[in-house]
Amino acid sequence: QVPFVESGGATVQPGGSLRLSCAVSGNINTFTAIGWYRQAPGKQREFVAVISRGGSTNFADSVLHRFTISRDNFKDTVYLQMNSLKPEDTAVYYCNTYGLDLNEMTWGQGTQVTVSS
Repeated sequence: QVPFVESGGATVQPGGSLRLSCAVSGNINTFTAIGWYRQAPGKQREFVAVISRGGSTNFADSVLHRFTISRDNFKDTVYLQMNSLKPEDTAVYYCNTYGLDLNEMTWGQGTQVTVSS
């Protein structure tokens, strides 16, 4: 069973914002780092952002300066704040541990983000 549950997806207009949540089952600090990933229709799943146990972050070039990632250790939750959304951000967004081969990982249901006018 995947210990991550994503929520917060919606349909928004280009230029809009959304905040996704990733609820971690158990202690969030069990994981060295937690990442957000996405999969657009007809494309492979790709890395979006990651936050380490210590709070260090990293982003894919395509979302740099538009997305931020944060964590609330008391709520065992990781957030992805998405601003200035573009149609190409349309995808199912997933959270999961970081550092493994994406094809080897088990995934939850994700949350759908659609950017469309």
